[in-house]
Amino acid sequence: MGTAQSREDRITDSESDEGYEEEEEEEEEQYDDALSDHQNTQSSSSTSTSSGTQKSLDDIDAKLKSLKLKYNSQQSSHNLKNPVKLYLHIGGNTPKAKWVISEKLTSYSFTKENGDNDENCWFLEVGAKVRVRVSTEMQLKMFGDQKRVDFVDKAVWALKFLSDEEYRNFVTQFQNCLFENVYGMEASEENKVKVCGKEFIGWMKPEVADDSMWEDADDLSSGSIPVKGNRELMEEFEEAANGGVQSLALGALDNSFLVNDLGVQVYRNFNRGIHGKGICVKFDAGGSRIGGSPSSSTPKKALLMRAERNMMLMSPENEGKPNATGLKQVDIETGKIVTEWKFEKDGADVTMRDITNDTKGSQLDPSESTFLGLDDNRLCQWDMRDRKGVVQNIATSDSPVLHWSQGHQFSRGTNFQCFASTGDGSIVVGSLDGKIRLYSKTSMRQAKTAFPGLGSPITHVDVTYDGKWVLGTTDTYLVLICTLFTDKDGKTKTGFSGRMGNKIPAPRLLKLTPLDSHLAGNNNKFHGGHFSWVTENGKQERHLVATVGKFSVIWDFQQVKNSAHECYRNQQGLKSCYCYKIVLKDESIVESRFMHDNFAVSNSPEAPLVVATPMKVSSISLSGRG
Repeated sequence: MGTAQSREDRITDSESDEGYEEEEEEEEEQYDDALSDHQNTQSSSSTSTSSGTQKSLDDIDAKLKSLKLKYNSQQSSHNLKNPVKLYLHIGGNTPKAKWVISEKLTSYSFTKENGDNDENCWFLEVGAKVRVRVSTEMQLKMFGDQKRVDFVDKAVWALKFLSDEEYRNFVTQFQNCLFENVYGMEASEENKVKVCGKEFIGWMKPEVADDSMWEDADDLSSGSIPVKGNRELMEEFEEAANGGVQSLALGALDNSFLVNDLGVQVYRNFNRGIHGKGICVKFDAGGSRIGGSPSSSTPKKALLMRAERNMMLMSPENEGKPNATGLKQVDIETGKIVTEWKFEKDGADVTMRDITNDTKGSQLDPSESTFLGLDDNRLCQWDMRDRKGVVQNIATSDSPVLHWSQGHQFSRGTNFQCFASTGDGSIVVGSLDGKIRLYSKTSMRQAKTAFPGLGSPITHVDVTYDGKWVLGTTDTYLVLICTLFTDKDGKTKTGFSGRMGNKIPAPRLLKLTPLDSHLAGNNNKFHGGHFSWVTENGKQERHLVATVGKFSVIWDFQQVKNSAHECYRNQQGLKSCYCYKIVLKDESIVESRFMHDNFAVSNSPEAPLVVATPMKVSSISLSGRG
């Protein structure tokens, strides 16, 4: 466990040249031998005029020129356009990992050609060894002080430039090509404004963004306990999960739950993690217990309600799509279905792709009867009471219908993907086009603030209890947004309560290093980015966690917010943080979540982290040492 730096921070030529010394020495010997032959031939040619001797002299001259050109091509760059050194990382995360020179001197170019989907897009080509479509999947990382960039293309590569100017030219070209590949238009000032609007121009040109709000936000949260670096990760519990784990539902009270192919497994909450109680509420086909008809699929979503005594289980209507036409309400104490609800509006069946609690802490409310729902073009609140305010009863209603309490059905184009609620019931929604919208607790019809997309779909979204920070998950990075702004009266507000003005801070990106991204696997993507969990005013979340492949990746929230953090030095574009801890498991991780702040012990900066894989569930603590 822990980070995997793998000596990636600095490339030393003395180390990477080792594999090439023998080859160069051999070339030098051949060159010296040829030069000696040539000199001997010149000496003898003064006394010989035969055609055979002249032919031999010509052959040696040709050999000399060939060798000298080959050798000098590695030492001189004045004949090359866009000269670079190309390095390859070998050894993965082992003690023998190192950088080796792949090409001691070569050139790069950005070329426009047809991609896999026949679209005309930009590629980066380096010598004869690299040809890769310009995209965030390259995980390009900049080292301005070393005039170097690292990236992924079936392996981990590094380019070192011969001057600072050449390095900066490359970065500018890369960012322009990336913009054009993402948005389908040239990276002109006019087009950048067209994509994000004047208010958000700092998202495209971070050098003009107002970052003062990040520092102000640090001051506002200075009452929280500081988290030191170099914390150790310690595995407290690991248990078999009976296979097929689909989702994790953490409780803030006594119990937490894992939903798998067999049913709902019950775990006891402790300060050191969760521990199985040996209880599994099984999915039976009879209908009295969870599961309903034999054809019903395994629930993919579990939501705790009513002081965590009830659980809502939502199953996809069709495989491969998350949308559901209803859900089951389970009494946790008896393990029986209380009600099977249908989603309906104005007499017509509707679907939901996601559900969540009204607020961050409402699952602790014993009288909670409403929850939020999201579909591709719908945002609403569902009420389990009928219009007269009486809770419906399955005994008197053959097919109880949830009451559409409030919300909006958008005509087209929103493509909502995910959502979350704050402590006061404000709502953040992520979309397929990368936009993140903020809705106040009083209206779901029109967003108070809509942040522009950075080109990647938002697959998951979370928000702090106080609504000051939003975390969006994409396949290749996390985006952290500060929602604070100062209104015309000088008051500090969040984008949930009012339209943000011109001084909007640029977001920050949380990324894996190219090496860790490569080690995580080509097809593995970020999912389920979360803040740690608090449900009380005045408490500040301290960590962020996301999952990619077999990795659970943990960032220190305070460190990410710190504008003077070392990760942000010598970067161009949006600030990207690469300082994190990794929890490595032996199979792909389904979900990683921090337990409620109630379970943080005095010598630890955070409540335990729960990591669920298809076959196991583990509890990880952040030790107080460090």
